[in-house]
Amino acid sequence: MAKRPGGAAVTGGALLALLCPGAGSAVAQDADPFPRPVSGGYVSWTTAGAEPTDHGMEIDVSEPAAGGSADRVWFPATGGGADPESGAAAVELGGAARIVPASDSVAPLTLGGLRLELDGGDGGALHARTTTGGHARELALAEVTADGAAPAVRTGGMTWTGLRASLTKEGARLLAQWSGEPFAQGDGLGRLDVTVGTGSAASPGPADSAPPAGTPSPPPDTPAPNGPKQPDRATPSSAPVATVSAGELTAGGEQTAGGAGFEPGEVVLVAIDADTRYQAVADEEGRVSRTFPVYATATEGPHTVEFRSVTGERLAATRFEVRSSG
Repeated sequence: MAKRPGGAAVTGGALLALLCPGAGSAVAQDADPFPRPVSGGYVSWTTAGAEPTDHGMEIDVSEPAAGGSADRVWFPATGGGADPESGAAAVELGGAARIVPASDSVAPLTLGGLRLELDGGDGGALHARTTTGGHARELALAEVTADGAAPAVRTGGMTWTGLRASLTKEGARLLAQWSGEPFAQGDGLGRLDVTVGTGSAASPGPADSAPPAGTPSPPPDTPAPNGPKQPDRATPSSAPVATVSAGELTAGGEQTAGGAGFEPGEVVLVAIDADTRYQAVADEEGRVSRTFPVYATATEGPHTVEFRSVTGERLAATRFEVRSSG
């Protein structure tokens, strides 16, 4: 995403308090302990159609967060805890978000110390830190709703898909005072997809049932009923392997890719033609699977699917051919 010059610098203790996930966080200190620690993972934030982008603003990030395509950014899960039985979680996110205004006369707004809290029901909140008058403060930036969809719980991991974020009253006041643009409570901030590991020794959670009708998409690690034959599980010392259900298919169809040889509970990123689009949690056999559309605009010829552990230590790739529909 484009970066604009002229951002105001934040110095000293204010910068440390803004960017360090644990510094001065009453939420982190007072939260009840969870039965399982968060052992890695990612939160993706899709800002297409969100209120800031409707105002011509852009969302930029700082490392270790990363920008993707289609107005999507990624934040690694750096800590927190989860309860597979209730679906509750508190996830600390690495990096910071910068809201870049349409006008160069306003400095970007940096939001650090990001923390996503889910109460196990249909709600939660996205907390952030920012600075006003040179002093850092924490606020509940957005309310988060699951629209009735329960998290998908697997041995060693949990996935929430299509969480809707909307500004709180405090968050709307912050953006309005900072930018001079009209923001109101309930304005949309986009959608969040969350996949976290909860340790390979975690006990299985609720049944792996499909989300209710109306959920935007299936959990990233849910295999299609007629998906590929899963490759045999590789031993931990073996390199992971990947397969596809169709070696050749017509543009406008659907493809399913599977991988094996990952650590149980490991969070795996899925890239299509080097574009990271999805995330999954390896099951107790170290396998992952993802079904995705092959758009009608896909070019003829070879295309790649890559499964990569979030640590970068394990990688499996495969390819398939797209032929013309004519």
